[in-house]
Amino acid sequence: MFCPIVLLNILEKLIEKVIAKRLQFTVVNNDFIHPSQLGGLKFKSATDARVALIHTVHSGWTKGKTTSTLAFDISQFFSSLNHHLLTLILEKAGLEFRVSSFFVNYLVKRKMNYVWNDLLSPDFEVNIEVGQESALSPILSALYLTPFLYILEKHLKNLKIPISILFFMDDGLIIAQNKSIDILNAHLFCSYNVLSKLLINFGLVIKHGKTEVFYFNRLHEIFNPPPLNLSLFGGLSLCPKDTWKYLGFFFDQKLTFHQYINYYLNKAMSMVKCMKLLRNLSQGTSPIQKCLLYQCCVLPIALYSFQLWFYNKAPLAYHMKILNKMQRRATIWILRAFKISPSERIKAIMGIIPIKFHLQKLAERFLIHSFKLLANHIIRDLMDDLPYQSKKYISDISSNTEPNKLNNLF
Repeated sequence: MFCPIVLLNILEKLIEKVIAKRLQFTVVNNDFIHPSQLGGLKFKSATDARVALIHTVHSGWTKGKTTSTLAFDISQFFSSLNHHLLTLILEKAGLEFRVSSFFVNYLVKRKMNYVWNDLLSPDFEVNIEVGQESALSPILSALYLTPFLYILEKHLKNLKIPISILFFMDDGLIIAQNKSIDILNAHLFCSYNVLSKLLINFGLVIKHGKTEVFYFNRLHEIFNPPPLNLSLFGGLSLCPKDTWKYLGFFFDQKLTFHQYINYYLNKAMSMVKCMKLLRNLSQGTSPIQKCLLYQCCVLPIALYSFQLWFYNKAPLAYHMKILNKMQRRATIWILRAFKISPSERIKAIMGIIPIKFHLQKLAERFLIHSFKLLANHIIRDLMDDLPYQSKKYISDISSNTEPNKLNNLF
């Protein structure tokens, strides 16, 4: 299957980036984007979606509840966005008429053709699709799903279905919490039914083959939840697994993150082994250069999304054991020391701080980063118990924003 891509000249790409930046600032400043949309926007990332999920799971555990998730994917999302509906959404976002008319001329009545070797197809109009290579595609796709999320939230509230929704671009996640597994499956079934029908009204379809269900339960007894039957909607009978991969991260039922540590530490170890090939260079590599390679290429892989498992009172014995093993192997390679050398001494010689203190430093930086987020950010909503000075600091930063300059571009 071949998907068309957008091929524009350099100047047009630069203009698209400027418009995308101003458009994003305008809709975020107007609080138009739904807080559950965490993809395609600045100051929002996949890590925020994972942190929100982990926080929800732990909050349910404190109340004795089991958390169930239903992950789904929208089929051919970028190539299914309706241009006429997108222009109406832009008008609802509070943009001036000249700005919305620009997007009407930019999107509606576009033409395209296909080229295959020497064969050229005739031109035909394209009333759907936002080019995935375009700089405007992330913000336009986030805007397209905004009214859908608000309508879905209203429908579920009227039906009294207590669930939460997270979206990262076209990857959606339904989160339900209850003490009874049967009630959880009923909530997931009903919400999936409402969601799939509402997506059809927006010209979008769920790819049922990629839908997955997963349960978080910290009981020590055997936990075998029944399968979730979605055959009425064209889906499958979903059987929960022991591990689940979501946005590149591995989860298990009790949130021990052992498989995650093994996966990314193996990648980091492989990186250290591959770096040994650099000794074949004509001038070799000095210990300072090796240390720089370790800090730039190995540590980011080993500590990817550490915020999920490095928190207060978390069981870290297994994690620290594997990380210390990785750091020891890296320091031996940097100094070309013997394998029987004491770890603390070779780390002190090279100036590498222990991995636990490095994690504490990164955690403090992440906490400072959370204080600088906008008031409508989902991470800010999860931070309930903030000191007064921190709240005042956040409000000062949030109010110190640049004025709206989007309309001045047109």
